[in-house]
Amino acid sequence: MLSFSPTLKLEKALKTLQVDIVLLAQELSNMDEAEKTWLHKSILISTIGASTRIENAALTDAEIEWVDITLTEDGKTTAYEEKRTDILNKLSKDRERSIEEVVGCREALGLAYIQADEFFPLTESTIRGMHKILLSYYPKASSYAGSYKPSPNLVVSVNHETGERRTVLDPTPPGPLTEAAMRDLIVWYNSAIKEYPWTILVATEFVFRFLAIHPFQDGNGRIGRILFLIALMQGDDPALKQAVRFISIDRQIERHRPLYYSTLRNVSGGKYRTNPEDYNLEPLAWFFLKMVRSALDEVSLLRNRYAAMIRLSEGAHTVLACFKSSPEKRLNLSDLVQETGLIRRSVQNALVNLVKAGFLQRLGRGPSSRYQLIF
Repeated sequence: MLSFSPTLKLEKALKTLQVDIVLLAQELSNMDEAEKTWLHKSILISTIGASTRIENAALTDAEIEWVDITLTEDGKTTAYEEKRTDILNKLSKDRERSIEEVVGCREALGLAYIQADEFFPLTESTIRGMHKILLSYYPKASSYAGSYKPSPNLVVSVNHETGERRTVLDPTPPGPLTEAAMRDLIVWYNSAIKEYPWTILVATEFVFRFLAIHPFQDGNGRIGRILFLIALMQGDDPALKQAVRFISIDRQIERHRPLYYSTLRNVSGGKYRTNPEDYNLEPLAWFFLKMVRSALDEVSLLRNRYAAMIRLSEGAHTVLACFKSSPEKRLNLSDLVQETGLIRRSVQNALVNLVKAGFLQRLGRGPSSRYQLIF
C-alpha cells in the first residue's frame, strides 16, 4: 500500500479528475483512427521534446518531428546510424548530444507505449533494459548504460539565468544500498499498483522513490518520467490506461520545471530516506495531479489543430511540408516560391492561412518577412 494517506481534499480532487479522464476515454473511443494516430504522434513528439529539454537538451518539437519522420520510412523504423550524418548536417553538429538524447528517448518512450502491459510485473531487468535503450546512442555512456551507478551522483537544479546550482537530492550511495533499495521498490510497486485504487498516487510514490534512489549514473529523470507513464498504464484503471497515450504530462512538467524541482526537494528535504514514510509525498501528488489536469485540458486544443490541418488547401499543405522538411530554417516568400514551384499568389495565400491557423509564425514585416514552423 501507499506510504502516505491522502487527505480528503486530495481524494476529492482525484475523483473530479477521474470524471474527466473517463470523458476523454469515451471521446477517444468515438474518434476516427486517422485523428487518433495524429494525436498520439503529436503527444509522442511533445513528450520526447519536453522530457529531454527538462534535462537541458536543445531541440525544438518541430526539429524532433523532422527527426522522427527521417527515422521512419514506410512505417518502419530506420536505424539512427544510417541517417546520423544527414541529421547532424541538418540540425548542426554542435547539438549532437541533444540529438542522441532525443533519439534514445524516442525509442525508449515508444517501447513503453507499446509494451507497458507486457512489462508487468515490472522487473529490475526491464528498467535496466529501458535505461540501456535510452543511452544507446550516446557513446560515452557505453560503460554504464543499463547498469546501476558506479559512483556517487547528485540531483542538481541549475538556474540558467544566474548560473546558480542547487542540490535537489542527495541519493543512495552506489553499491549494495542502491541494489537493495531497488529490489524493495520493485516488490512494493508490483503489489501496490494492482491493489491500491488510485493509480496516480502509486505512480507518484513509485517515481519519487526511484528518483530518490537515483540508481543510474545518468538519465534518471528521463527514465523516471517514462516509468511514471508505465505505472499509469499498468494500474487497474481502464480509462486512465487509454487516456495516457494521448496526453503529454512531460510537456506540463517542462512548463513548470522550477516548481517540479522545488517540489521534489520539499518531499525529501534533499536527502534519501530508508523509510518511505519519512517523505512528505502529498505535495508531489498534488503537483502530478495538476500536470495531468493541464494535459487533459490541452487535448481539445490539439483536436482543434487537427481540424484546422485537414481543412488546409492543397497549396497550404505543400507549403507546410516545405517547412517540415527544413524545421531549422526561417523561410521567406521567395524561398517558398522556389522550393514549392507554386505561383507567388498561391504561396502568399497559403502563408496567410497557415499563420491564421497557428502552424507558422511571421517574423518581421513587408518584403523582409520570414516565417517559422510552429509545432
